[in-house]
Amino acid sequence: MTVTEATETQIVALPEIAMPSRVAPKDARQLSKLFFDQLSVLEEGTRDYQYARNTLIEMNMSLVRFAAARFRSRGQDEMEDIVQVGTIGLIKAIDRFELTREVEFTSFAVPYIVGEIKRFFRDTSWAVHVPRRLQEARIQLAKATEELRSRLGRTPTVKELAELMCLGEEEVNEARLASNGYNSSSLDAATGSGDDGEAALADFIGTDDHALELVEDFHALAPMIAGLDGRERRIIHMRFVDELTQAQIGEHLGVSQMHVSRLLNRTLTKLRAGMLTTS
Repeated sequence: MTVTEATETQIVALPEIAMPSRVAPKDARQLSKLFFDQLSVLEEGTRDYQYARNTLIEMNMSLVRFAAARFRSRGQDEMEDIVQVGTIGLIKAIDRFELTREVEFTSFAVPYIVGEIKRFFRDTSWAVHVPRRLQEARIQLAKATEELRSRLGRTPTVKELAELMCLGEEEVNEARLASNGYNSSSLDAATGSGDDGEAALADFIGTDDHALELVEDFHALAPMIAGLDGRERRIIHMRFVDELTQAQIGEHLGVSQMHVSRLLNRTLTKLRAGMLTTS
């Protein structure tokens, strides 16, 4: 390993935070940068990696409560479910965030959290009467499917879903069939959660597509990606298109997760430099 590589992968001792959930949001933003920086060089599955990841989750729970607050009119019982599914969105954001994106984690995470909450509403809206047992199984099935799809990188089988849900395969199939009783609500349906009175469901679903602003950047980036060597293009594709973790990419390439991290950082630095010279 060269001196440069050693510097790039330097691991420092993370601060011990007794109660991460009580860290003020302002302090959490600063501490999160330190924890994300170390998360990128720590080996997945190690004790230090789990500590960094779990601390990031607890420190940023305020983002989940912030996103869930707009749905407070739904009652305390449902709010507990909303916070729970919002936490799933937070975990997904933490697993997919990288400091090289050069955006604040809060801006990156909130769409994941809100998206998970909206999916929860979609999965719990029923047009015809369905036994509560099947409604709950349908919600459990949706969560299990998303978790396994993220973990396996493919659509899970009935057998894999049954094992995770601790149900029989017939019950899993029954939950799938029960989804036929679901139908989405009208976008004009009143939710009663607006600041100035009733608001329509469309107020919480429709959002500006900021990705349209990036079209020009994508056009400038395309020839630079084409100019990378085969391995660099493959790593970029696996990380940002297939959304594989660095450890999964390392398994495909037969190298360590740290080596993948170095290669990815070098490639992104090369692309960033190219973008700056063309702007």
